[in-house]
Amino acid sequence: MYLFNSPLFFSIPSLKIRQMPISPKKITAFTFFKLPSVFWLGIRVKTIDENCCTVRVKHRWISQNPFKSLFWAVQGMAAELSTGAMVMSCIKDSDKKISMLVANNKATFLKKATGRINFTCNDGQLIKKVINDAIASGEGQTCWMKSEGVNEDGIVVSVFEFEWTLKVKP
Repeated sequence: MYLFNSPLFFSIPSLKIRQMPISPKKITAFTFFKLPSVFWLGIRVKTIDENCCTVRVKHRWISQNPFKSLFWAVQGMAAELSTGAMVMSCIKDSDKKISMLVANNKATFLKKATGRINFTCNDGQLIKKVINDAIASGEGQTCWMKSEGVNEDGIVVSVFEFEWTLKVKP
């Protein structure tokens, strides 16, 4: 009891508690509450670190198109999550309030998507630089991030690019 009432417990202004980094489990919980279609379609972050994020989606009845392959919008959701999770992680690491929004996107479909598809974005260093530029300048910044969808045989089935806009909130 005395520890919590002690003036020393509350008088350390320089003590900063670092939040835990974003993890695949935390993102899954986030999608359940904030992006339920992503959750129910089975789109899951498999790995995330400072350089790379991999998201997996499986071709299932609920995610298929009439041609018995993965619907293009489901591929887009998985690809966007692979880029967006990295943006969210870098924003969290910056300890600043930064708004994020997709302004544009491009997609190229190369092969019929069936089975498990892994979407990987390797633009972690790029988004870090853009966030640091936004913080330093105080102005909005944009960047294009790429996510490649690869099937179980290692063949690229689709490539998505997203233009993210970032702005430090006042």
